[in-house]
Amino acid sequence: METIGSSVDKTVTKLEDLLALWGAKLNELAAKVEAARQEGRIEARKQLEEARDKLEQARSKLDEAKAVGEDRWDKFKAAVESSWKDLEGAFLDLVH
Repeated sequence: METIGSSVDKTVTKLEDLLALWGAKLNELAAKVEAARQEGRIEARKQLEEARDKLEQARSKLDEAKAVGEDRWDKFKAAVESSWKDLEGAFLDLVH
């Protein structure tokens, strides 16, 4: 049977891996924004900054959740999930 601790560890590891992946993708997109035509660049920069802000918020919430430990994980889980959905939405806006 899986313990709460191992479940939390797996979730945290998965989220950390996705944050790293999305951070790398944002860097890729930033390079493409710089190569874009001027009029598209302004909107793309705005969306890119929004996505970066959401990425940092998600990292912060995940760090908070890791710091509180297993006993308070459930309290922070909703905040992490909310930040994650915001980040995912901002990221999808960028790539579409």
